[in-house]
Amino acid sequence: MVELLPSILSADFAHLADQIAAAERGGATIIHVDVMDGHFVPNMTIGPPVVASLRKATHLPLDCHLMIDNPNEFIAAFADAGANWLSVHYEACPHLHRSLQMILHHGMRPGVVLNPATRVDLIVDILPMVHHVLVMSVNPGFGGQEFIPFALHKIRHLAEIRREMGLAFRIEVDGGVAHDTVAAIVQAGAELLVAGNAVFGAGEPERDARALLAAARDADSLQTVSKFAARKSKIH
Repeated sequence: MVELLPSILSADFAHLADQIAAAERGGATIIHVDVMDGHFVPNMTIGPPVVASLRKATHLPLDCHLMIDNPNEFIAAFADAGANWLSVHYEACPHLHRSLQMILHHGMRPGVVLNPATRVDLIVDILPMVHHVLVMSVNPGFGGQEFIPFALHKIRHLAEIRREMGLAFRIEVDGGVAHDTVAAIVQAGAELLVAGNAVFGAGEPERDARALLAAARDADSLQTVSKFAARKSKIH
């Protein structure tokens, strides 16, 4: 099932709880939290104390995306703060298997993140461990960037690997998810859609979350119908 994960990076932090509640009314089912340290990416955002405050403000799962150096040092802190999902970058983890084990040990669902130039094949061995794979479709660090088209090839490749290996990890996409890109993203195989500016940018998160999710689910339904028709054609 396609789900919408509003990224609070683009929200109004003075009214964060209200913005999250509005996005939830619009159909959001998971809240995406971008954590940046100013080293791994050229921006600084929030840490465990804000996540702990968010935990009090919503019952929705918190999907924390660590764009930081030395993520292992902060895994326990995010677990204590109430994170439900925790993803770390392949590029930031010299011992990725250990990092994922630590996330599991602390009771969170582990994810691995790939920057745009990182190949999917590099993470095949750890795919049985992960709950989700996050494909960055912009270079991480700032919201409002344009979608990088070759990310679609990576999404398709991940979906093919998932079928071939008989796995159930979910495919998440972050960066440039908007009305003009969402259909292609869903049809490539993504089901977890991170959207910041498209949800919060116009100041109407309930309306814009609902519209974006509807467009995504329409694309998903169309793809399902096309696959069924193709299978039926093969049978006959």
